Amino acid sequence: MKASLQLRIGTQLTMTPQLQQAIALLQLSTLDLRQEIQQALDANPMLEQEDEFGEQAVSEPQEAEWSESIPSELSVDSDWSDTYQDTAHQDNAYQELGSYSGSSEGPDFERQAAGQSLHGHLLWQLAMTDFTPRDHAIAESLIDALDANGYLTQPLNDIREGLKAQGHEGLSPREVENTLLRLQQFEPTGVFARDLRECLMLQLAALPEETPLLMPAKRLVRQFLEALGKDDIRLLKRRLSLSDEQLDDVIRLIRSLDPRPGSAFGDTDDSYITPDLVVRHDHEGWHLELNPEALPRLRIQPDYASLIKRADKSQDNQFLKEHLQEARWLIKSLSSRNDTLLRVGREIIARQIGFLEHGEEAMKPLILADIADAVEMHESTISRVTTQKYIHTPRGVFELKYFFSSHVTGQDGGDSHSSTAIRARIKKLVQDEPPGKPLSDSRLVALLEEGGISVARRTVAKYRESMGIPSSSERRRLR
Repeated sequence: MKASLQLRIGTQLTMTPQLQQAIALLQLSTLDLRQEIQQALDANPMLEQEDEFGEQAVSEPQEAEWSESIPSELSVDSDWSDTYQDTAHQDNAYQELGSYSGSSEGPDFERQAAGQSLHGHLLWQLAMTDFTPRDHAIAESLIDALDANGYLTQPLNDIREGLKAQGHEGLSPREVENTLLRLQQFEPTGVFARDLRECLMLQLAALPEETPLLMPAKRLVRQFLEALGKDDIRLLKRRLSLSDEQLDDVIRLIRSLDPRPGSAFGDTDDSYITPDLVVRHDHEGWHLELNPEALPRLRIQPDYASLIKRADKSQDNQFLKEHLQEARWLIKSLSSRNDTLLRVGREIIARQIGFLEHGEEAMKPLILADIADAVEMHESTISRVTTQKYIHTPRGVFELKYFFSSHVTGQDGGDSHSSTAIRARIKKLVQDEPPGKPLSDSRLVALLEEGGISVARRTVAKYRESMGIPSSSERRRLR
């Protein structure tokens, strides 16, 4: 084999520290961002808080003069990946922005596991798992569809249709199902279950095979969970062929399982929420603006900035130059974050005016691709912008992700409706039903049809079960 030289021309986008910083700030919640800003204020003498955004204390001629003397890249190139360890979001950013040279050091496992939401904990595990790009997109959609208890309440077909609308053509039900099976191996055990029975079976399957009475416990959950709920001990003893003591041990084993595996992560998210955006209504219509109380305002410290000398190469002067550049980067990144948040928020509100005026029943179907196309951004950017970002409306405080829901097309192929709106309509119909004559699923289908919503009976049954509403026969017995 003969050695030779080849010349290749190509382009790639390098993840500079300032670009990493902008991406990291974009995905942070308001509370986390406050902590980052406070750390920057403590470490950088060139930063200080002010009453208004901007750098008014520094005149434009001075700013231009300093900009000329400061290099585009600092002599000491700080590694922002040491500060922002959210590997899952960084991987998405790398896929969006181009190729990169990864660090040989792995993520900080202890830091990742502590104080995270269920969503963040699962994304971290996803980043540690070998998925193809196609399966990774499916897994992210499944994670987004989980409720606070860790249950997958959204039908797999709805998730598949949403992915197809985002450009994942040819996606088969088997691909989604296989990805779900892999995600069901994540911690906490029992997550991604579609009902209580599946949740308990996943936890039992994770126990050692030598666990006493494991097989009877699995059979009870699989076949006689309703009888256990009714405390029908005689039926359970007869069907399982167990003694009183053995049955007590089986029930004790089942009750040691966690029926809500995701609820343990809820404590990290139920703290006081400061909304990032505020929507108001006046005689001119609806208006969206940043919450002025959400974040502290920053500016360049004018006294220290005035000490910088253009031609001075001393260590102290270089120290001031570097911190001035870092301060300007941070202020610019915060401004970019606010602009992006406003653009995305305004586009969401413009499409969900019906919800603001009439409630959940007027919610329109909306997916990430709709907003991404409207604001000309990548879908992964929209996902970061809407995660852990909250908006204050006359109807309450909501996470921006709340306004997204899948398209549900009618049986006749007619207009599509939001799954959120359909659930709200079903809930209202059940609340208003006659006490002595609960509405069956078939009757709910007919009433929805009268309201212009054409869906299959199995869809109504799935949505009813996802909201924890018993069947008509069970509701009649409970009343």
